[in-house]
Amino acid sequence: MKGIMFRFKVHLNFLIPVLQIASVFYALYPVTVWAVEPITPIPLKARLDINKVSLGKQLFHDRRLSKDNSISCASCHPLNNAGMDGKVVSVGVNGRLGVINTPTVFNSSLNFVQFWDGRALTLEDQIDDPVHNPNEMATDWPSIIKKLSMDHKLSASFNEVYSNGISSQSIKDAIATFERSLNTPNSRFDRYLRGDTNAITRQELEGYKLFKAYGCTSCHQGVAVGGNMFEKMGVIHDYFAGRVNMREADNGRYNVTGIEEHRHEFKVPSLRNITLTAPYFHDGSAPTLLVAIQIMSKYQLGRTVEDEDIHKIIKFLHTLTGEFGEYANE
Repeated sequence: MKGIMFRFKVHLNFLIPVLQIASVFYALYPVTVWAVEPITPIPLKARLDINKVSLGKQLFHDRRLSKDNSISCASCHPLNNAGMDGKVVSVGVNGRLGVINTPTVFNSSLNFVQFWDGRALTLEDQIDDPVHNPNEMATDWPSIIKKLSMDHKLSASFNEVYSNGISSQSIKDAIATFERSLNTPNSRFDRYLRGDTNAITRQELEGYKLFKAYGCTSCHQGVAVGGNMFEKMGVIHDYFAGRVNMREADNGRYNVTGIEEHRHEFKVPSLRNITLTAPYFHDGSAPTLLVAIQIMSKYQLGRTVEDEDIHKIIKFLHTLTGEFGEYANE
C-alpha cells in the first residue's frame, strides 16, 4: 500500500507542474472551437507572389484567350457574382452551351481536384480544358501566345516575372496563382470556430447542429466544407432513374476512369459562399437551397428533413459566406 501511495505521490508531483504549464499555455493560446469540429476555418492569408497574382488577374479578364476574343475566364466566373455566372450551363464562343454547371472559382484552390469529375489534379491543369473546349474558348496555346505576344506592354510584364516570357506554362502559372488568391476567409462561421461565440446566432448554431446530426458533415467537412472527396449522386436512391435525356456529363468520374463503380460519382462541392452560387448540382437542377437540401435528403440520406429544420440549416449555411475583398464590387 505504501508503495502504491509513493508511486501516486511521484506521479502527482510530476503532474502538477505539467498542469501548471498547460494552464499558462492555454491562457496564451486558448483552444479554439474548430479543434473539435469537422469544419476548419480558411487561413486568413495566403503567401503568393504578388507580381504573378497581378499578371494572372489581368489574364483572367483577357478575352484574347478565346478563339474570337469574346470570352474570358471572368465571363463564366464573374468575380462580382461570387465567381460563377448563375446559369444552368455557361455560354462559350459563338453562343455554344456548356454541358455541366459552372462551379465558383472562389476557394477553388481548396479543392483536392478540379472539375466535377476530378479530371484535373491542379489549377494549372484545369486551365487547359476551357482553352481547348469547343464549347468554351475553342482555341489553342500557339494562337493565344501569338496574340498576347503582339501586346508589347504585356510581353514586358511577362519578361519581368518569367524568364521564359509568354508561354503556355507561364500563362497557366500566372492565372492559377491569381486563382489561389481568391479564397474568402473570415466568414462569420470561421470567426465562431476561432472562438468568437457571438459571431453566429442561436438559430444559426441550431442549424449547424442539425447539419451535423443529419450526417451532412460526412461529405461536407474540412476547410472547404466539401471539395475533398468524391461521392455518388444517389447513394440511397437512384437520382438518374427515369431520366430520359441522359448526358455524358451525368456519368461523372466514370468518364475519367472507365470504372463502373465510379459512374455518377462527382467531386463533393464546397459549401463556402453556397447561398450566393445557385443553381446547384452538376446539372444545375436545383434553383434554391431549399430544393437542393430536399433532394440531398432523399437521394443521399434516404430520409425526409422537415421544412423547419431545412430553414435552420439554411441559416447556418449563410454563415459560410466569407470576405470577397476588392472583388465584391468589381
